[in-house]
Amino acid sequence: MEENREISALFHLLDDPDEEVFSTVSQRIVDYGRNIIPNLENLWENSPREDMQTRIEMLIHRLHYTDLITDLTEWRDGAYHDLLFGALLVAKFQYPDLHTTPVLQEMEKIRRNVWLELNSYLTPLEQANVISSIVYNYYSLKGADLDYTNPDHFFIHQVLRTKKGNSVSNGILYLILAEQLDISVKAIHIPQQFVLAFFHTDYDACTYKGNPQHKIHFYVDGKTGQPFSHNDLELYFKRTATPAMPEYFKPYNHISIIQLLLEELSRCFSAPLNLYKQKELLELASLLH
Repeated sequence: MEENREISALFHLLDDPDEEVFSTVSQRIVDYGRNIIPNLENLWENSPREDMQTRIEMLIHRLHYTDLITDLTEWRDGAYHDLLFGALLVAKFQYPDLHTTPVLQEMEKIRRNVWLELNSYLTPLEQANVISSIVYNYYSLKGADLDYTNPDHFFIHQVLRTKKGNSVSNGILYLILAEQLDISVKAIHIPQQFVLAFFHTDYDACTYKGNPQHKIHFYVDGKTGQPFSHNDLELYFKRTATPAMPEYFKPYNHISIIQLLLEELSRCFSAPLNLYKQKELLELASLLH
């Protein structure tokens, strides 16, 4: 953006010690929108003072965050809630300059490798074994514990780059592939877990009135891609003293999955210096309620 007199004056006031002045100046800069970011980056490079650079970094973050609110709201209100696009929006919280094309190309490469091994005669369990074999063995995707110490384990582009994610991010990758391949896999509401379920192809969450569990063939651990049975899940419920409620087997929709991803990611930013990021992520999640 061409620097005019007002922008020059605002930049000059950025180091004002009066917080009220700084707040007013900051808001006026943010009102210019993302086109002012290159000017701020140039100012950062020419600012010898660390406190001034910190203020500039926060302004740039606010500008990206404002854009992300707009993009996420448009995704929420759109007719089709593409899960991969939603996951990429979450990644842009931490990586605002993320280029999505390499991610789309990598996902397409994995999808094609799985598709080449599929045919219409495979049972659901055989389909699951093909996905697991390609994604977790051939492609070498690894699972990390959900310990909230590494935010990158939640970002799909980083999962693809490092081949390591947690149960939520690996599970989302699995769901995206299944949907692209027209395989009936959904994430379900098992407490404290991110579990995928292979549903009967005739199951429709909008019209089916019975217990959704009756329409599930088996389950898949998102972190490892390993299938497990109804009996295995019942043992888990007994071990954790959890009653097997029918609502636990209802599928998440895509909006709810991205909301969960944002909420889980926010738990990575509990350190005092990062609490503003936790607050922002929870605000983004609240947009999806």
